[in-house]
Amino acid sequence: MSRMFVPGPVDVDPQVAALQTRPMLPHRSKEFEEIFHRAADKARQLFYTQYRVFLVTASGSGLHEAAVRNFARESVLSCVNGAFANRWYEAAVANGKQVDKLETPWEQPITPELVFEALKKKHYEMMTVVHNETSTGLQNPVREIAVAAHEASPDTLICVDAVSSLGGAKIEMDAWGLDMVLASTQKCLALPPGLALGAVSDRAMAYAETVPHRGWYFDLVRMEKHRLKDSTPATPALALIYALDYQLDRIMSEGLEARFARHSAMARRVQSWAEQRGLELFAPPDYRSQTVTTVRTPPNLDITELNRYLLQKGMRIANGYGALKGKTFRIAHMGEIQMADVEELLAAMDAYLDELLSV
Repeated sequence: MSRMFVPGPVDVDPQVAALQTRPMLPHRSKEFEEIFHRAADKARQLFYTQYRVFLVTASGSGLHEAAVRNFARESVLSCVNGAFANRWYEAAVANGKQVDKLETPWEQPITPELVFEALKKKHYEMMTVVHNETSTGLQNPVREIAVAAHEASPDTLICVDAVSSLGGAKIEMDAWGLDMVLASTQKCLALPPGLALGAVSDRAMAYAETVPHRGWYFDLVRMEKHRLKDSTPATPALALIYALDYQLDRIMSEGLEARFARHSAMARRVQSWAEQRGLELFAPPDYRSQTVTTVRTPPNLDITELNRYLLQKGMRIANGYGALKGKTFRIAHMGEIQMADVEELLAAMDAYLDELLSV
């Protein structure tokens, strides 16, 4: 089996994958509702929240749309410094919201100062920001951003994309004063794609009740009514919820702090390797991701050829994403990946690069 050093979908433990073969249950049955409730309740630990966690049959992008439909009648501030932050902006525009973009160059973070200034200048119902930008390997300082946002505009709802960091980096939703944190299963949680998890505060839910035209499928008020009955409005992805329930037990068995430390150690190892090889990291110091490292591609390196070599050894890395394709490559160190796996990958890449340089 190949090891996927790509930022999703990642490798899934065979035992976790096998849970999806359990017999189906009626999704309105007490047996399934018990599993659904148990998984959602355990998931709150990932977010460090007392609030509800919605389990939604969608990718994380589905909850991008849910956020802008539920938490804004009109005005949205989108913080953009990467491809997925821009996708959230596009979702807000596509849903007819009045959206302003607070943008920095992709190799620079969104800073608390920029957010404070934007929120002081104009009132917004909600703001969107990506915690860990999968395209750039940059981690925005969300805790500090939230402090600035609360000071500048206390009633603006703070919505955070943690798609490629939840379960790999510590995000304290309640302590940081966040209103929605969303993620999906195919990255640090090491599950197949198809489920999105969204933790939502009470004040955000109260505001959603006042917002018209929330749609149907992603109407969080409707979801909440069903959630309180341990159910969903439409048929959920039962097999993935079986797997999530089991995988959350495995994650808690490792221990969240230990899991964060493992991801952080792997990130430091990959980033120090890149620097020792004279490769340029895309994200600046102090803002580098714990889960995916983005490296500028040197002129003589063809990522397709490198991956062809790595695949012979049962490994794979990722090309750059979107506007950065061909200009960067990405090494993900998340989910089931261990330090020994990272060392094996780096040794293989060393061998390839040494051979390349000798030609």
